[in-house]
Amino acid sequence: MTGILDYGVGNLFSLTSSFAAIGEETVVSADPGALAEADRLVLPGVGAFGDAADKLRAAGLDRFLLSEASRGKPILGICLGMQLLFERSLEYGEHRGLGLLPGTVRPIADVIPAGLKIPHIGWNALRFPRPSPLFARIREGDHVYFVHSYFADCPSGVVTALTDYGAPLTAAVGENNVYGCQFHPEKSGGVGLAILSAFCETETPL
Repeated sequence: MTGILDYGVGNLFSLTSSFAAIGEETVVSADPGALAEADRLVLPGVGAFGDAADKLRAAGLDRFLLSEASRGKPILGICLGMQLLFERSLEYGEHRGLGLLPGTVRPIADVIPAGLKIPHIGWNALRFPRPSPLFARIREGDHVYFVHSYFADCPSGVVTALTDYGAPLTAAVGENNVYGCQFHPEKSGGVGLAILSAFCETETPL
């Protein structure tokens, strides 16, 4: 069973529908007790980093995630949820993240050529600088759906996928049991479902 954190900023319907399509049972909750029963956790997110971080902390779900991560439970952050896994964000000021992964969330305007539209919206290909369990069922060059104005500036050792939008941008990350996708697997058709299926095969160490 996969637990989906409900803290007021996620696209929960698309996500639960995608898991249902692959036959995965889900629990959607803001209650750490209910979420703790899940085999793995998903942190969704849309909107602004600071607001989302505040809501996560107000619900006490930041402490819960840190505790579950330390126990080895697989965690997947999606879009803004991925960005929250990092140490800090520079979106409208400076905001503290969960610190589960090293790095800073920065505007894509800092690195892409002038004239490209922001936010970056649409289908882009993935390339894999190193292996990840998330991509066991797809191929390099497969396309996924992005909607973002910020990207994770992080060590290459945690980057598992890149996409090119005038410049290489972090598309996915992973370190031990913590994973993140800047794109939306729940909006990425069959490729996205294959990624979610692969995540459902990850297990907490005994």
